Amino acid sequence: MTAQRIGIDYTSAVRQGAGIGRLTRELVRALIDLDTDSRYILLAATAGIHGVSPALRAVQGHPNVQAKTLPVSDRLLNLIWHRLRLPLWVEYWTGPLDIFHSPDFALPPVRSARSLVTVHDLSFMRVPECSDPRLRAYLARVVPASIRRADMVLADSKSTRDDVVALLGVDPACVEVVYAGVEERFQRVSDTEVLAAVRARYQLPKRFVLGLGTLQPRKNFPRLIEAHVQVRKKTGEGIGLVIAGGPGWMSEDIFYRMQELGIQDSVRLPGYVADEDLPALYSLADVFAFPSLYEGFGLPPLEAMACGTPVVASDVSSLPEVMGDAALMVNPYDVAALAEGIERLLSDAPLRALCIQRGLDQARQFTWKRSAAKLLQVYQRACRT
Repeated sequence: MTAQRIGIDYTSAVRQGAGIGRLTRELVRALIDLDTDSRYILLAATAGIHGVSPALRAVQGHPNVQAKTLPVSDRLLNLIWHRLRLPLWVEYWTGPLDIFHSPDFALPPVRSARSLVTVHDLSFMRVPECSDPRLRAYLARVVPASIRRADMVLADSKSTRDDVVALLGVDPACVEVVYAGVEERFQRVSDTEVLAAVRARYQLPKRFVLGLGTLQPRKNFPRLIEAHVQVRKKTGEGIGLVIAGGPGWMSEDIFYRMQELGIQDSVRLPGYVADEDLPALYSLADVFAFPSLYEGFGLPPLEAMACGTPVVASDVSSLPEVMGDAALMVNPYDVAALAEGIERLLSDAPLRALCIQRGLDQARQFTWKRSAAKLLQVYQRACRT
């Protein structure tokens, strides 16, 4: 029997350090370890990247993997495929394929292979006011078109699957849920030297509540800042707030709210945190707060749980599904409820211990090996239909 040839758009893995890039890297890594019978062709636009990217270096040496790099930028490739709509089939670069999978919303022209596209969320439709206008316009044009051409659609959660069905009219039978996973490296860090180094590197306070995510409206950080003020007033303690994440869009309100409330000294914005420092960052935090207005999955609170940090999170979109009973769930628009949840996890020792244990158990339910096994089933189903 001839081995299946599976093509995957690996561009996000090569070009994006966090978010979808990290999800794609971890899923592909688990997939090629699990499925040694198929041939995987990873297609990536690499113009402007000097040397071999770490994402490509990580898959080199696997006998069932072949990397195909395109000497163009991802921006130019998107222009060719999704604005000019030139019929440059992916098979032109990969050769004949049985399956082609795009894990980043946009499906390029596929000539004869069965095609799959992953839709991580529909935030540009559910909370359009939180989206960058240019990105919203791009996704509103490309995502529905990609879904129409795809043989199957993958979603990160049942919540996102329901959104795809309700908002884009997709047949539920054509949408499969493939959860993300928590990397094994996310564990409680107890090495005092490692913890001290991370604390010094990002100038972290002795005690702090942690928020994590790109600085953009959907993450709801201004309300987290307001809740932080209420927590400090109620506890009378010098608890700090750290909001870690790279620059995004429409983030001015974060800085305005800090100045308005006069709390610049108790809020730390260290910017993007290196992947290798995240387990220690989670471990140093007293509470992890995730008040997002919408999430297609929500991986950071699971990672925090895996590191033994109690979590307060929004009760919207996919988060109740992913968090189970392991987090305190609050209305993200209710600053008082958010503050109360944080304060309870800081002061109620039995509740804190319960959430920590439940969080550890919940995080173990989501592994990349399990995600890869489900994705492989989806590939097999796509070939049969």
